[in-house]
Amino acid sequence: MSEVVTGDAVVVEVRIAQMPSRALAIVIDMAVQFTVLIAAYAILGAFSVISDSAMLGAAMIVFMVLVLVGYPVIFESLTRGRSLGKLALGLRVVSDDGSPERFRQALFRGLAGVVEFWMLSGAPALIASLVSQRGKRLGDVFAGTIVISDRAPRESGQLIVMPPPLAAWAATLELSQLPDEVAQAARQYLSRWHDLSPQVQHEMGVRIATQVASFVSPAAPAGVPPHAYLSAVLAERRRREQVRFAQRAANGRPPQTPYTQPGPYQPQPPAPYQPQPRPPAPEPPRATPGGFAPPQ
Repeated sequence: MSEVVTGDAVVVEVRIAQMPSRALAIVIDMAVQFTVLIAAYAILGAFSVISDSAMLGAAMIVFMVLVLVGYPVIFESLTRGRSLGKLALGLRVVSDDGSPERFRQALFRGLAGVVEFWMLSGAPALIASLVSQRGKRLGDVFAGTIVISDRAPRESGQLIVMPPPLAAWAATLELSQLPDEVAQAARQYLSRWHDLSPQVQHEMGVRIATQVASFVSPAAPAGVPPHAYLSAVLAERRRREQVRFAQRAANGRPPQTPYTQPGPYQPQPPAPYQPQPRPPAPEPPRATPGGFAPPQ
């Protein structure tokens, strides 16, 4: 780890790229450049019988400059400090103050790389990197850049827990306006909190906590440290998300009854036939002295 001072006078810790990873990234980039050069020369050689020799030589020189200098400059300018080799190994070129690499710096690095790697077989770069505390080669010294590693080691996976004294207050929070990117910034700060210096812990914590507090209400109790405040907010946010997820899962489950079971439809067997009782026959009319009486 190394500390860089930003333009706002804030100390930020970065992870300097190690020599083996940088060397492997350079080998990958040189292999890509060498392959492109061979392909370009093969194409130009196919037209040598119909082209002027002077024009062919000029075209080869132009292709060589484009590949050896243009390749690192274009890639690092468009990808914010990454070539193909650095992208494969998780490396990035940044300015000495931690800001993204600029085109002028990429150009200085590309021109110096031709001398360091292609003309002198990487000896100046190796010596300068061993002498420099930040592993800078000559191109980095001239351009004012450093190479850092974006692939930090995995964290221990500690879960952000709710501080017990803040549990009752956190249950009353209004979190619907908190953006995901702000919550993610707070989560990254808490995951790196133990690796930061005390000054950076306080300055970065106050800045992020102030940003979170602008979207969250009510305000925190007096005297709560920034990291405890952020832990309470994120833990309560995660708890509510888990509750909502459980409710959606419960509402989406099909109803269970004794007559239906989850899975493919299965027809039910028909009920056994039961004959219905025949209604009683109507009673015949009875004869009376005055005629027939209606049935009772």
